[in-house]
Amino acid sequence: MSASSKDRILDRIRAANRSSADGDADAAYAALSRNYLRAHHGTGIVDLFAERAADYRAVVERVPVAGLAAAVARVLAARSAAAPGAILVPDGLPGGWLAELPGEISLASDATPLTPAALDRLAGVVTGCAVAIAETGTIILDHGPGQGRRALTLVPDFHLVVVEAAQVAADLPDAFARLDPARPHTLISGPSATSDIELIRVEGVHGPRTLHVLLTGA
Repeated sequence: MSASSKDRILDRIRAANRSSADGDADAAYAALSRNYLRAHHGTGIVDLFAERAADYRAVVERVPVAGLAAAVARVLAARSAAAPGAILVPDGLPGGWLAELPGEISLASDATPLTPAALDRLAGVVTGCAVAIAETGTIILDHGPGQGRRALTLVPDFHLVVVEAAQVAADLPDAFARLDPARPHTLISGPSATSDIELIRVEGVHGPRTLHVLLTGA
């Protein structure tokens, strides 16, 4: 930093300190323009969310509302065929989402909380979400109806989550403006992964190995 730049900065600090005694600094601060840009993306946020979530190696499918139940049935049937165990359904999940589920798929409930060992034996879990963020491809759970407690989406190896287009926020400020700060929040950006050891990506370490997103209602 040049001497002149340093002097200018110090002069501004000294001036602010001098004026603070009579309240001038507070008035000047209050008068500052605050026309901040709240959202960097005004349109196309649903498409952007799909793109960013896929960048995190989530499986993202766009499905119409009328085809959502069929899509849920197809994904869960494929998962049940590939992995033993039941599919966990949290309380409050919209019943219509499972309307076309084949009878041979076994479902589990967490009405009586399952142990971590029991959760680990599940084939997967299906939930809704609270909000999704277009800019980062992130899904936020607030563990309300249809989402279950936090362990349900951290222990099973497969997570199917339904995201409605109306739930997609442009960015983080927009997302948190929609959330209740008193609730717990879990932010999910793709399947669980780490590159801590020799920068080798390993998935499924501290959460689901596979995150499958059904994006509907666009």
